[in-house]
Amino acid sequence: MRALNTNVLARFFIDDADDPQASAQRPAAIAALSARAFVSVTVLLEFEWVMRGFYDMTRAEVSRVMRGLMSIEQVSIDDRNAVLSALDAFDLGMDFADAVHLARAGRASAFLIFDRRLAHRASVIPLAPRVELLS
Repeated sequence: MRALNTNVLARFFIDDADDPQASAQRPAAIAALSARAFVSVTVLLEFEWVMRGFYDMTRAEVSRVMRGLMSIEQVSIDDRNAVLSALDAFDLGMDFADAVHLARAGRASAFLIFDRRLAHRASVIPLAPRVELLS
């Protein structure tokens, strides 16, 4: 099994007609995702940022791509259950990175933050552990 990076995922999922290098690399990305592969949580965090920040994809588009990746049978996702939980929170309006951090802190009794916005969003989305706002 080989580990995939953000560029491979972007070449597989995003048809960037303005980038000739992307078009040339797409067949190799398709082949890479056709074999057994591994995607780490850190790559997923970066991939979400690339889709949102570089390609200006909507929240719904990002979620659809991430869920599509999760559905590829031969691709193993690091901490899959936490990522799925984070995607659910992302769909409800939470920042993806914040949701991943929170979902992966499941063994902790609390997730300590200074971010009031995150505290508010976390209070309406049922994630564990509880979010505790520090002042």
